[in-house]
Amino acid sequence: MRIKYFADTDTALIEFSDGAIAETREISENLYFDLDENGNLISMTIEHAGERANISEVSFLQMARNTA
Repeated sequence: MRIKYFADTDTALIEFSDGAIAETREISENLYFDLDENGNLISMTIEHAGERANISEVSFLQMARNTA
């Protein structure tokens, strides 16, 4: 996964895979999902990310697998 932030447009692009984009769905005025031909999520675009997604504070936590 890669997160790219474009400060000049306050846009965040979160890339989940390198697959070919077949369709872009507008989820809301500022949120778009890019899907492959099977409907799998390729990337997500967040416009006005600074005010809507608090992009200035990003963290990653990998949780342990529950084996129970």
